[in-house]
Amino acid sequence: MKYSLRTKDLIKKYKGFTALNGLTMNVPQGSIYGFVGRNGAGKTTLIRLITGLQHPSSGEFELYGIKHDDRRVSESRRRMGAVVETPAIYLDLSAKENLKQQYRLLGLPDMKGIDDLLALVGLSDTGRKKAKNFSLGMRQRLGIAVALCGDPDFLVLDEPINGLDPQGIIEIRELILKLNHERNITILISSHILDELAKLATHYGFIDHGKMVREMSAEELEQSCRKCVRMSVTDTGVLSRVLDEMGVDYKILDDKTADVFARLNFTQTALRLSEEGCEVITMEEKDESLESFYISLVGGEEQ
Repeated sequence: MKYSLRTKDLIKKYKGFTALNGLTMNVPQGSIYGFVGRNGAGKTTLIRLITGLQHPSSGEFELYGIKHDDRRVSESRRRMGAVVETPAIYLDLSAKENLKQQYRLLGLPDMKGIDDLLALVGLSDTGRKKAKNFSLGMRQRLGIAVALCGDPDFLVLDEPINGLDPQGIIEIRELILKLNHERNITILISSHILDELAKLATHYGFIDHGKMVREMSAEELEQSCRKCVRMSVTDTGVLSRVLDEMGVDYKILDDKTADVFARLNFTQTALRLSEEGCEVITMEEKDESLESFYISLVGGEEQ
């Protein structure tokens, strides 16, 4: 498998604080990689390192196979566009003027492609309207258009839907999917809005306190978040024994509760347990969300 980004034991320390603590991650080419973590978990620090805004304290990363301390990494960075924290736009300029300014900064020979970029992000009809008069969603889309100048094939978005209204979220989601599906752009999205990520991502990296807790594909996550029947009983020891006899997959949560990953006949199951001296208190279908899965990985509330 080819990768747009790989990191190994990446550490970034500030005075009295370690933002990244041995981070190892792998972003496959062509993927939409959901970089998941609480605010302060280290997501933006990683983005600042790979975009060259800061340097790692130790460890390494590669962009398209080129290590961060190799002179050629600047060439790899030309293949990458990024929106870090807030869109890098000029508020007193129109959308078209913003893109023209970015073309000049990149040293691009002509202004071809600007109208296509504006159409791509849905800003063709903004005319001379200044960016300061745009909605938050329009500014975010303009920021993405600026990041796409130079035709990168790796796009890094830091919390792209933060503060957006429902319509703005839908517009950004549709744009991300379009860029990935139609232009084959690899997209790294850092976010703590997990259920929205679940509508986009093909791969995930779960980060906590600067460390990678787990990487997995969307298919693996779906399997981990599969539907189950949550049972409350008087004795999960008995329940465990009966389910083993039935050949059913399950997970004991505590001495009274278990998740059962199978369709159960309530009457038959309750009768079987009753014969063993165990009563069923409740049975309900559950579908674990991405958010609850993340909480189960990192151990609940921030310490």
